[in-house]
Amino acid sequence: MSPDDPARAPLAETDLPWSHPVAGGLSRFGRRVKQGDRRHPWVLDTALIVLVVLMFCLPDLLDDDHGRRRGFDNSFIHLPWPATVALQAGLVLPLLWRRRRPTLAFALIAAVFFVQAALGVWLRADVALLISLYSLVLHGQLRRVPAACAVALAALGLFTLRLPSQVPFLDALFVLFSTVTAAVALGFVVRIRRAQLAVLRDRAARLEVERDQRSRLAAAAERTRVAREMHDIIGHNLSVIITLADGGAYATDLAPERGKQALLLIGDTGRQALGELRRMLGVLRVQSPTPHAPELSPQPGVADLDALCARIRAAGPQVVYRTGGDPAALDRGVQLAVYRIVQEALTNALKHAGHDTRVELTVVVEDTRVLIDCHDTGPGTAGTRPAPSHDEGHGLAGMRERAALYHGTVTTGPAPGGGWTVRAVLDLTPLDAIGPAV
Repeated sequence: MSPDDPARAPLAETDLPWSHPVAGGLSRFGRRVKQGDRRHPWVLDTALIVLVVLMFCLPDLLDDDHGRRRGFDNSFIHLPWPATVALQAGLVLPLLWRRRRPTLAFALIAAVFFVQAALGVWLRADVALLISLYSLVLHGQLRRVPAACAVALAALGLFTLRLPSQVPFLDALFVLFSTVTAAVALGFVVRIRRAQLAVLRDRAARLEVERDQRSRLAAAAERTRVAREMHDIIGHNLSVIITLADGGAYATDLAPERGKQALLLIGDTGRQALGELRRMLGVLRVQSPTPHAPELSPQPGVADLDALCARIRAAGPQVVYRTGGDPAALDRGVQLAVYRIVQEALTNALKHAGHDTRVELTVVVEDTRVLIDCHDTGPGTAGTRPAPSHDEGHGLAGMRERAALYHGTVTTGPAPGGGWTVRAVLDLTPLDAIGPAV
């Protein structure tokens, strides 16, 4: 058989049973019925009773040859129509409570059924017993189903005893018991299917809630990351620009060349800050396929610390920068964390210690650690320390968050000989080498 044989070809979507127009129409009709039943549940119960009356009660009332129907001429008796109507009402009317009180409805119908069997009457409306049994399995308590089945089988067994001799007893018993089994099986199938759909709906709702929570957490994490980057970029560069502007304003009258140099440094710092902002915001945007889209430069690293220290020196402070180990061999993520921590530490020294301070910066790379030490000598004798801000700020929190990404710590505090010290330790141990948590 060739691969192109239609017998081996996969079924098309239109060949599937649920893709047939009739199946689609029935599905839509079923959904509309369910929606209407939720709004007016009594309508469906009343419609069922009307259907049973039309299909099973009226034929018994309109049939004049009751004694000869279906060969039951000597097996069952015929009651006057008022008694027949009374029995039919006792069998059919309890179906109004088949969903709200299924056990009560089944008990009432079974009681009328036993009275009818005792009188020797057979009615087409006896199908109500099977309907009530189905409703009990579907809507009632499952622990009552075995007793209900036993009652139904006993009631139907009474009729098999009154059947004419032409009908084999075992065959009749098999047929009647099969109808009970079918009613119970159908009730279980529908009940299990509804339970499965309820579980699927609940799971879909929980997955939707979890998806929304993940989206909110991701958005919050992204906002935190962007806020941290914005603080590092804008806070540092603005501090440098403000210090350069203040120094240039003082130097304009005494040394115009120094004022011009300060303005040039302000321009360079502003352009660098603008470039960093463009890089950061460009990562957040969807990449444009146009040839005029701006290229994204890499994030700053350890190699950019020299330029960072030069900008701080231009603002006034003396910065002594030392390294140990091989910082250039660090991962790009670690280098970015080191750069941002150093940037924040130098910015704080510039803001709080002034432009006459001396800053000693050390970055040492050991086997599995990176040590960062930034110590300033405090305000110089010619200047005063700026008044501390009353807000909590995000600089220290940002440094700790970056260090926490590498299982590190950040400690700050006054130095014994004066000034302020910022120490950070980053742990470079791989996650698989740390071992499972106890």
